[in-house]
Amino acid sequence: MITDATLRGHSPVLKVGPLVTIVFQLLFELIQLYTWVVLSACLFSFLLGFGILDPRQPVVWKIYNFLSRMTEPLLQPIRSILPAVANIDLSPLVLLLLIQYVLYPVLGKIYAMLMVGIA
Repeated sequence: MITDATLRGHSPVLKVGPLVTIVFQLLFELIQLYTWVVLSACLFSFLLGFGILDPRQPVVWKIYNFLSRMTEPLLQPIRSILPAVANIDLSPLVLLLLIQYVLYPVLGKIYAMLMVGIA
């Protein structure tokens, strides 16, 4: 059993383990939610582009406007670097790949270091 006497001289990270876990779980859930927002924005863009959804409908326009406002701040810098290929915007794909293969592993390693106490 870990007591205060055994923790003296060691990292206090062990005492805040549950709090760190909750914060990182919340952060991972928010990133997952943002991933779904990016995918929804892509879907709406395709449906509007093919004429399946009518942008003159107030509900459709409000949803698409909300999704655009949520995704454009991160997609715009990628678009400035990566041009459209054959008139197809690849910036959402790049953003999702960055989230999946850079952000998740980095946050996972930070979480592991905090829980072990190598901070």
